[in-house]
Amino acid sequence: MTIRILLVDDQALFREGLQTLLSVHDDLQVVGEASNGQEAIKAVRKLVPDVVLMDLRMPVLNGVAATRQISESAPNSRVIVLTTFDDDDYIFDGLRAGAVGYLLKDVPSAKLVEAIRAAAQGESFLQPSVAAKVVAEFSRMTEPRKAVLQQELVEPLSDREMEILGVLATGASNREIANQLYITEGTVKNHVTNILGKLSVRDRTQAALKAKEMGLI
Repeated sequence: MTIRILLVDDQALFREGLQTLLSVHDDLQVVGEASNGQEAIKAVRKLVPDVVLMDLRMPVLNGVAATRQISESAPNSRVIVLTTFDDDDYIFDGLRAGAVGYLLKDVPSAKLVEAIRAAAQGESFLQPSVAAKVVAEFSRMTEPRKAVLQQELVEPLSDREMEILGVLATGASNREIANQLYITEGTVKNHVTNILGKLSVRDRTQAALKAKEMGLI
């Protein structure tokens, strides 16, 4: 399967470098580019990419607003934030807008390719430093608030689902979860599907965010 990719960044040279980097992989195809969020939304409608690599700070319409609109209108086009900013506000704004991944521009190329392939399969990908900030943010929630949120979960997660959820929240892929817990990748996929359903979310990143918010992990 060829993964169709849209590049969104206001720096033409960076987009050109990304296209060159990705072109060496037979399963990756850059189908379009955009220099701001408004162009990105139009390009998604026209090109229907599998994955959108989205910068955050751009003219006309920023990446957070564009990510939110794309996530709502074209949920099958999965957005990965690729930016220079690792400030907490940027991270949480991007993820809450619907991004399934958050990477910094200094990420190794192999990790970027891994994140693109994961996103195309419905998985999420967070750099360890970003995942740590997510964990730290929600650990600051007060216990009474967590207790209230836990009651909002209609169907409780099983012990195995809780275990998988904890590893998933670190940004691990299905394969990494399977290796860590000594179960098959297919079993992990089934459990992740159940977790998404019970938490009433559409992707793994949102599952991790909601689980932390509810005090489940």
